[in-house]
Amino acid sequence: MTKYIFITGGVVSGLGKGIAAASLGLILKSRGLKVVNQKFDPYLNIDPGTMNPIQHGEVFVTDDGAETDLDLGHYERFTDATLSQSSNTTAGRVYLSVLNNEREGKYHGGTVQVIPNVTEEIKRRMLLSTKETGADVIITEIGGTAGDIESLPFIECIRELKYELGEENCCYIHLTLVPFMKKAGEIKTKPTQHSVKELQQLGIQPNILMLRTEIEIPEATREKLALFCNVDTDCVIQNLNAKSIYEVPLNMEKEGLGNAVCKILGITGRETHLEKWAEMVHVFENPKHHVKIALVGKYVELHDAYLSVVESLIHAGIANESEVEIDWVDSEEITDDKKAEEKLSSADGIIVPGGFGSRGIEGMILTAKYARTHKVPYMGICLGMQILVIEYARNVLGWTDANSTEINPDTSHPVIDLMPDQNGKILGGTLRLGKFECTVTPGTLTEKAYASTTIWERHRHRYEFNNKYRDELKNAGLIIAGVNPERDLVEVCEVPDHPWMVAGQFHPEFKSRPDKAGPLFRDFITASLKNK
Repeated sequence: MTKYIFITGGVVSGLGKGIAAASLGLILKSRGLKVVNQKFDPYLNIDPGTMNPIQHGEVFVTDDGAETDLDLGHYERFTDATLSQSSNTTAGRVYLSVLNNEREGKYHGGTVQVIPNVTEEIKRRMLLSTKETGADVIITEIGGTAGDIESLPFIECIRELKYELGEENCCYIHLTLVPFMKKAGEIKTKPTQHSVKELQQLGIQPNILMLRTEIEIPEATREKLALFCNVDTDCVIQNLNAKSIYEVPLNMEKEGLGNAVCKILGITGRETHLEKWAEMVHVFENPKHHVKIALVGKYVELHDAYLSVVESLIHAGIANESEVEIDWVDSEEITDDKKAEEKLSSADGIIVPGGFGSRGIEGMILTAKYARTHKVPYMGICLGMQILVIEYARNVLGWTDANSTEINPDTSHPVIDLMPDQNGKILGGTLRLGKFECTVTPGTLTEKAYASTTIWERHRHRYEFNNKYRDELKNAGLIIAGVNPERDLVEVCEVPDHPWMVAGQFHPEFKSRPDKAGPLFRDFITASLKNK
């Protein structure tokens, strides 16, 4: 029988439920169990695909083209899983399905209500991963905070599932904040008690309390919370601030999270093996080298907008036994060559990640020019590849107005343009999304990185390299290092006579792992270290 773990949050948002869920997934996987993580978000957007990155953070993309919450990136990186469309569900998607069913007459004229119609649809989606994967354990994170009005149908669903699946097959974990009042020198437990009370009023009795805290929680405080919240003392788990997110699974295992969960679910005879993960964390926390990378983007106000890129740079640092310092550079502040020199001269390497819209584009083009002319290692991702092509067309071929039609629809040299099948479509869910094949040109830096002439990477974009200008750009020296064989779309470009200037239309950050860095990221950091 599949076991189900439901993780809720209380007191405040942003406590790290995603990291906690990913850490638990790793702990259970290290015990030989097949684990699948999923997230249910209570907002009414169909998916985060059209949400502002500065408000919501990055959009994580799966192999099958789902645009999902960034927590799925944590799930994949910690458990080395390949998640899917069914791994992230929003209230918007649930309500859309229910309303479509009503329009199609599937409720036979009955009144459509939150209970049972909406809750049945949520439960159907919660159990979908079980059918698709045959997992031993399904970990479901419920977005939001206990007491949020939009979360109520989801809380009701996990309450009902306990009785439908059997109490012995369900475990509720509640993650809360335990604040420390510095002036009084006291840890305050009342917020957690109130949060648990809120859940109890909704029919949920947590089995495990996970306490986010800045300082060690005394045993007496744990016993107090156990008594007042109706949980066993060994199920009050301290989640102390860690040096890095990769240390969290090790800390949670020391705290007894794995044992507590297995005891509640009746899982026996399983030992945890986190030795390799511990070795990786040791390398990360004890670097031999240091490298400074300028990340030039348009959403730098919220670092989570580039979360997977940042994590991939960290992974590449681990692979090179190097600490990676990121210098966050707002591309709008690079207004001329002098500003580019001022902002970028201290960087050992430069990365331009993805993005949409015209804001900050000229600063990115100046960035690519600086990297090319000063021989600084450059990595471009999605928009970053388009920027490389535009800069090359302007300053090597002399097409001074070369641009993307996304930025300037009237350019006489649209080296980046819409795909023919994209014209006239709505925004949501219509990008080129998911995993696509790329044939790599032998002898290129890309082939050296991947050690293969066939690779598969994930995409999220609408505009493409314009093949109309392909021959002229190649004749001017631009290296076409990778092409999608199905549609002859340019996927990777490299600049010749340069230590390392590589850009891909795809997003390699989505497949990078802490113990298995993305090949392009790894070699980019290697080149940046040489550039020191």
